[in-house]
Amino acid sequence: MMFRLTPILPVLFGVLSAQLSLGIMTPLIPLLLLGHGTATSVIGLVASSYFVGFLLGTLSVHRLVAAVGHIRAFSVFAAIAADAALLLALTHTALLWAVLRGLIGFAMAGLFLVAESWLNARADAATRGRTFGAYLVASWGGSAIGPVALTLVPGNGTLFIWVGIGFATALLPLAMTHQANPKLGDRPRFGPLRLLRISPFGLIVALTAGLVNSAFYSLAPVYLRQSGQPAVMVSVFVSTVMVMGLLVQVPVGLLSDRFGRRQMALAGIALALLLALALAGGRHLPFATLLGLGALYAGATAPLYGLGAAHTNDSIDPDEIVSAGGGLLFAWALGSSLGPSIAALAMGRIGPAGLFVFLAAVLAAAGLFTIARMQLREQQPGWGSNRFIPTPIAPAGMPELAPRIETPAESAPAPAAPGD
Repeated sequence: MMFRLTPILPVLFGVLSAQLSLGIMTPLIPLLLLGHGTATSVIGLVASSYFVGFLLGTLSVHRLVAAVGHIRAFSVFAAIAADAALLLALTHTALLWAVLRGLIGFAMAGLFLVAESWLNARADAATRGRTFGAYLVASWGGSAIGPVALTLVPGNGTLFIWVGIGFATALLPLAMTHQANPKLGDRPRFGPLRLLRISPFGLIVALTAGLVNSAFYSLAPVYLRQSGQPAVMVSVFVSTVMVMGLLVQVPVGLLSDRFGRRQMALAGIALALLLALALAGGRHLPFATLLGLGALYAGATAPLYGLGAAHTNDSIDPDEIVSAGGGLLFAWALGSSLGPSIAALAMGRIGPAGLFVFLAAVLAAAGLFTIARMQLREQQPGWGSNRFIPTPIAPAGMPELAPRIETPAESAPAPAAPGD
């Protein structure tokens, strides 16, 4: 197993280091802005800027990778993220923070593209599941461990220095590898409009996952702080819900392979809706209760993107999976760009509970749409032929958007795993 992991270890270590930095930054920025007296609506805009940068990155970073190769491109993206993180420590202006967050989002889109393209090139049909399983552990592990830093050191601007160090460290393993860059081929196209015709459910669920998960993880720290919880409890909350999101992926995937994607998605949406309503009215509950409700909510919503991707893959030809995933990721990134801003406006109008009022409204609409689709259209005859692939809450990367890859042993493009 270690021998098989050897060709991908540089990427795994790079992703782990970058995700540690991102895990620190995600709760740190809203907490610092809140401490500076920044309006909730502005905090939402700063949170959304990351996903706007990510969205722009999904549309453009492949050009740099094609021009200079995976290794150099990874170094460029890591350096951009490190520079932006260090600049965050030098200013407290919300507008500049939004720009810098957008740059980090753009850079992370590039890092994930390089990482997953590299993994696709190094994996074959027999090892692809384990390869991306190791990648998932590295990605989620960094995201879950990062917030723990807020329990160890004071949550102030000096933590951005450590964030910058983490991003800079991410470039070292791949920059020192002796392995060659994967070869790039033509990049396929599969737009959201075509997806809407083929798999409306898959597209809407991907959009819903972006809306609710980006808002939840970006603004839950604000909700907790405005509910009177100390910063150390915020870091415990964020780490716990991230771990829960990872733990439910495989069980939900196995159930969806047996009972159907839409059925499992509807169950998750319904449970998340009830939990969102409970959290909307429960800001004064004990922290242990809030933590339990939040963890259950994360467990209910974390698999949504993977379920939408798997349903879409059940409805298309295998050679369209890579390009179809690009449309799904675009829908997720679009929802993620809008979610924190809209949720922050709701919080500004209603108070901290506005976050979960917004989440409940989105989930209710998604649930009604799912029920309507189940009434109008039976499950595809081939459902379950493409296995559910666990995906991060924020689908990390983009074999779906990557140019096709030719490995030295193959003349045809290497097939990509569905979803992530």
